[in-house]
Amino acid sequence: MQPCFFQHKYGTDTMAEYRTFTTDDAMRFADEHSGLFGDHSKLSCEEFGDGNLNLVFRVSNDKGTSLIVKQALPYARCVGESWPLTIDRARIEAEVLLKHRKLCPDHTVEVLHYDAEQAAILMEDLKDYRILRTELISGKQFAHLAPQLASYLAQTLYFTSDFALTGPNKKQQVGRFLNPELCLITEDLFFTDPYCNHERNNIHTAINSDAQQLWHDEALQAEVAQLKADFLSKPQALLHGDVHSGSIFINDENCKLIDAEFGFYGPIGFDVGSLVGNLLLNYLGHFGLTADDDTRQQHQDYLQQQISLLWQQFSQQFKQLMETECREPSLQNSRYQQHFLQQIFADALGYAGCELIRRTVGLAHVADLDSISDSDLRAKSERKALQLGRELIIQRRELSNIDQVLTLLRHLK
Repeated sequence: MQPCFFQHKYGTDTMAEYRTFTTDDAMRFADEHSGLFGDHSKLSCEEFGDGNLNLVFRVSNDKGTSLIVKQALPYARCVGESWPLTIDRARIEAEVLLKHRKLCPDHTVEVLHYDAEQAAILMEDLKDYRILRTELISGKQFAHLAPQLASYLAQTLYFTSDFALTGPNKKQQVGRFLNPELCLITEDLFFTDPYCNHERNNIHTAINSDAQQLWHDEALQAEVAQLKADFLSKPQALLHGDVHSGSIFINDENCKLIDAEFGFYGPIGFDVGSLVGNLLLNYLGHFGLTADDDTRQQHQDYLQQQISLLWQQFSQQFKQLMETECREPSLQNSRYQQHFLQQIFADALGYAGCELIRRTVGLAHVADLDSISDSDLRAKSERKALQLGRELIIQRRELSNIDQVLTLLRHLK
């Protein structure tokens, strides 16, 4: 459990009828708002933690049908009531997932019901899927990973942007998805804390000196400031807001996105870069996770292929949509569209770099690095993450294609 550092910064809601669900409440909620169980089903319910913020229940009947109930607590679960949080994040999550599923049904978890009063969401149970991060750490490989995620990103980001929406509609949507409290968490953890000696930072002792270099790197901090400014002020599309390998479920045929409570209108490159950053973290983690050189190289080659395919297919689909589906005449200019796509690429590299750095020295780490048992090997992977993160941020405008990024990756010291 992390200590509470946010208690004075993040507020909560006035809740007249809200109550924290018990397992019985979750069963009633699922039964009332779904016809899947039938009139004579014998229901059972288990509560399991999904992470830091929420209550999550699996409600099942005696025939093997199951659904998930997720309830937003009015505080961060990992800390307790001393860290209050808005329960409106449940509305944000439900509405982002509903909108994204309408645009990309194959790769977005299905929301069956949302209750504003109880801040509770009923959704499909992905029990036949596994968490992508866990699978990649164990060395599993999926050929469909990059193509499907590229499609999800292209469809959800394009069709919530100015290319597809009228000006008034887009502005209305920006207002509907304002998410100040959870955005503030992202703003602090991504763009502020790792670049100063902040009490929230979680730094492996072996890389203390490497972390301290970040705090005095004015060139890097200037570029991070620009990325943060864009995050604050560039509402290009409705983001998922937390596209990491722990928010992606996968099986042998398909993958689906969950956990969109950090959703808001922001820079398109943020979602793309967050995903690229997580694939890079897994690549770097395997220097300490996989002892056999050939096995490690084979998995890292796979990750390079997936990163390349992800960008190529995302950019191809987004480009085609701009050319054929653009509703705004002034945005149909081909030179502008080319410039726009190149800007997404630069932004994505910058945000990928921020993800690498914040997952290494910030508050919220990832198992790709933290599960490396050998301290020296972990430090080696972490130093590579900091080095690559810095280079992606600093060089993001000069790197013009994904092959140059992979070359940079392969030549890390």
